[in-house]
Amino acid sequence: MYLPKIHEETRLDVLHALIRAHPLATWVAADDGELIVNHIPFHLDASRGAFGTLVGHVARANPIWKTASALPHVAVFRGPQAYVTPHWYPTKHEHGKAVPTWNYVVVAAHGRPTFIEDRGWLRGLLRQLTDEQEASQAQPWTIDDAPADFTEKMLAAIVGVEIPIERIQGKWKTSQNRPEADKLGVMAGLSGKGDDESRAMAALVREHVAGA
Repeated sequence: MYLPKIHEETRLDVLHALIRAHPLATWVAADDGELIVNHIPFHLDASRGAFGTLVGHVARANPIWKTASALPHVAVFRGPQAYVTPHWYPTKHEHGKAVPTWNYVVVAAHGRPTFIEDRGWLRGLLRQLTDEQEASQAQPWTIDDAPADFTEKMLAAIVGVEIPIERIQGKWKTSQNRPEADKLGVMAGLSGKGDDESRAMAALVREHVAGA
């Protein structure tokens, strides 16, 4: 990942927070000269390994679990993103020397996966994942809500995966390189758009404003 120093985020708690808030990863693996891309939600177990361990599952029909796991894989998690127009920069109106850009935050977690077929392990994983995601529902669904024979059939159709994170990178492209007036202009422009992602990006830009 191209990572200028000004955009590098190294605080592990911040990187982990993004993974937890945006657990759906773009998971990329190389196998036999081909890049394989999947989109998989991962649970982060921060207690295991120097940088944590990603835990999830895939369909048994998905060939990813038969790839060469000795090769490094990467899971990319994306947080808020937003287009930034030069019209939001006061400096653009002074001298015109400005171009459009795109702000975004991403975490890339690198590691070598292990694939797991143990039925008891898979049941525990599904219980954990659903309990986490259902916690905010008025009537949380649990794995026990489904008929036992149906659940067993579903368990037979998946394979678990663990990826101990060997290297983790964070890129926070949030207007750090702009003058103070331009950052304030970006915050105002994004806040005015009204959608959740734009407001979230405005909050990230605010972190680089003096006195914020």
